[in-house]
Amino acid sequence: MNTLRKAVEDYIALRRSLGFKLRDMATGLTDFVSFLEQKAAPHITTVLALEWATQPRDHQPSDWARRLGFVRVFARHWSATDPHTQIPPDGLLPFRAQRAHPYLYTDKEIQKLLAAAKKLSPVGGLRPWTYHCLFGLLVVGGLRISEAIKLERQDVDLDQGILTIRRTKFNKTRLVPLHDSTRNVLLDYARRRDRWVPKPASLCFLVNDHGRCLEISAVHRTFYDLSRQTGLRGPSDHTGPRLHDFRHRFALNTLIQWYRTHEDIERRLPVLSTFLGHAHVADTYWYLSVHPELMKLATRRLERRWGLPHAE
Repeated sequence: MNTLRKAVEDYIALRRSLGFKLRDMATGLTDFVSFLEQKAAPHITTVLALEWATQPRDHQPSDWARRLGFVRVFARHWSATDPHTQIPPDGLLPFRAQRAHPYLYTDKEIQKLLAAAKKLSPVGGLRPWTYHCLFGLLVVGGLRISEAIKLERQDVDLDQGILTIRRTKFNKTRLVPLHDSTRNVLLDYARRRDRWVPKPASLCFLVNDHGRCLEISAVHRTFYDLSRQTGLRGPSDHTGPRLHDFRHRFALNTLIQWYRTHEDIERRLPVLSTFLGHAHVADTYWYLSVHPELMKLATRRLERRWGLPHAE
């Protein structure tokens, strides 16, 4: 069984060297190997894979399907070494993942959230300004939350007004230009940060009161607390608007503005796709289907192109 554990480690290392992060898969496969060890099983079998995948009985079917998928992918790889390996067939735990429906923030909701961030404790500390800056950057920059909190000082060029987003979700690097108003907010934050923590413990641009990088779990907890304070969520709600929805809002507003100014959307869409760091333009096309005004503008453009009348 030590051989299988070593094989899993080597497989994960190989995939990561190709740019895949595989955090959940690495944890899952390590746990699966431990499960096989407990069963004293010499080979991967479909029955054991299915038993392990559905072990958390209170989890959603999507979790079971994802866990079984981890085993399936590795089993295909390992079967070349161990011909007794059984590969769980596709469709054994059928589940079709669905995109979360994005929440479309209003300007007023964003203003209330940013104002609430400035009132965070400790009063007079750096934390209120850090979160005000972070949430504002997500709104206007279209960044993923992981990208924003990993920004280092060298990545934020406040002279040129450009962010460098390094080695992101698809192992790519891209440049994000900043509006002058955003650049001024970041300049103000940098001055406050340097006064508060002249010798920070990390190179991150956005830091906590101790000069360390923000932890994504702490960011989510703070966002949920502020969401309840500002009415975005109910006092006991466990679901609601997400940080990632700021990214949807950015993409939608950009597309709506292009439609209103009669831009060539097909020509400009790859620009937006690159700006957002999407691997495929098809991922960006999805935004066309999630907003009523955007669908209306797109439909009118098609009607004009085809010479059809449209109803007001």
